[in-house]
Amino acid sequence: MPEKISRRSFIKGGLAAAAGIAASSLPLPATVKGAAKEELATLIDIRKCIGCEACVEACQEVNGHKHPEPKKPFPKMYPNRVKVFDWSEKRDVTDRLTPYNWLFIQEATVTVNGEEETFTFPRRCMHCQNPPCADLCPWGAARKLKNGITRIDADVCLGGAKCRAVCPWHIPERQTGVGLYLDILPSLAGNGVMYKCDRCYDRIEKGKLPACIEVCPENVQKIGPRDEIVKEAHAIAKEINGYIYGEKENGGTNTIYVSPVPFKDLNKAIEKGPGKPHLKPVADSMAHADNLAKAMVIAPVAGIAAAVGKFYKFTKNTSYPEEKGK
Repeated sequence: MPEKISRRSFIKGGLAAAAGIAASSLPLPATVKGAAKEELATLIDIRKCIGCEACVEACQEVNGHKHPEPKKPFPKMYPNRVKVFDWSEKRDVTDRLTPYNWLFIQEATVTVNGEEETFTFPRRCMHCQNPPCADLCPWGAARKLKNGITRIDADVCLGGAKCRAVCPWHIPERQTGVGLYLDILPSLAGNGVMYKCDRCYDRIEKGKLPACIEVCPENVQKIGPRDEIVKEAHAIAKEINGYIYGEKENGGTNTIYVSPVPFKDLNKAIEKGPGKPHLKPVADSMAHADNLAKAMVIAPVAGIAAAVGKFYKFTKNTSYPEEKGK
């Protein structure tokens, strides 16, 4: 079935190819090469985004080896109110976050100086500085790296969705039929694995840019030490009489947006719901005494659980190598 080619698709293809060629010839920023030593943040200037979705395609392509390959039929869950979340037949969905799509483009049409103007901007995990998903994960599957990236370890995650429940933006998405729960208690434990943007942590470890940043034809995103990114965000906001989102939300995140229009206006205009996060102000969720207490209790247990999960996965993959192909 021939694909309908729109003006946006045409632009996307041409510019993405050009950006890929250009990016491959440019030296990587020194701040990225030394990423393990300091907390990194990304600056997203929504004035520049043209909604071409080159970043979306690059994210899917580069991170495809991390995407889930579920075993079917799925185990029957008890109690039966536990829902199956299966995106394996909808991998081409790109207008929201899914286990196979960790980045999507949101669109907002707002009134600026009496005229309607449409803005597009990439949405993904905010990578909080004090992430509740990592602090409150009972299994230690979600954790924050020293360079400011929050990632979910698919080898340890049981898919219980605690991370999504405590995330102010409800970012992580579940895929049933994969993960450790299948080997432990497939009908009673968890229900898959939770997935979200890990900011191409494996590329950053090798001194490479995240795929979405490398391929962008308009240089919408920039990565660097958080203090420098915040400083630049304020400089841009001052220059354009604009607004910042992410610097203080949830106590501070490592995803900083700059906009020429108020984020409250953008939030009213965007489509919100499952897989489509809001842009509302967010208080520091981990400042609440109850959450801090839970984190203190969970931390040692989560550490043990993560270690046990890793050991189990290791022994399973190494003890009987002749069975791997079965």
